[in-house]
Amino acid sequence: MSESVMLIGGSGHAKVVIDCIRSSGGQVFGILDDGMEPGTEVLGVPVLGKTADHPKFRKHPFLIAIGNNATRRRIAEALGEAVRWYTAVHPTAVVSRYASVEEGSVVLAYAVINAGAHVGAHCIINTGAIVEHDDELEAYVHVSPGAALGGTVQVGAQTHIGIGASVKNNLEICGGCVIGAGAAVARSITEPGTYAGVPARRLK
Repeated sequence: MSESVMLIGGSGHAKVVIDCIRSSGGQVFGILDDGMEPGTEVLGVPVLGKTADHPKFRKHPFLIAIGNNATRRRIAEALGEAVRWYTAVHPTAVVSRYASVEEGSVVLAYAVINAGAHVGAHCIINTGAIVEHDDELEAYVHVSPGAALGGTVQVGAQTHIGIGASVKNNLEICGGCVIGAGAAVARSITEPGTYAGVPARRLK
């Protein structure tokens, strides 16, 4: 029998994560959320307390169900090795046997991670996203629904790739970037910031 997972975060992204875990045959025991009252339910999963209550549930593996990269990073670093981390992969996702996905990450429905790719810890590969061969994603990256990374792309930690964005093969995107929805990245990005447009240009 699969383990029953504790989630941190009960917002909209948590609903997708709950569905992902259940669809893959897992169970969700409860939710810890600093902004929700205990007794509240999300898709039938009870809110059992705040993040600080995590020691009470250490027998369960944990998963951070929060879409914001900075928040996910802060929580993961605060908890460190105090908990075990769960990795969720939707049954419709295609993850090559020659790819690797680190702990605490979520791979959602119809996403593709191809051979030679590496996805770091606490990443989100969202619905229908494509991570091509030999891509290297550092920790806390979020690849939004429908985004596509060409082969041999490197993405630095805590970068957000927006909905439907595309990144040309053999490029590098440094950490701490936001790539806007529908943007087309045609050149490597070496300076943190927000980029949008076709081709993508820095906004701030």
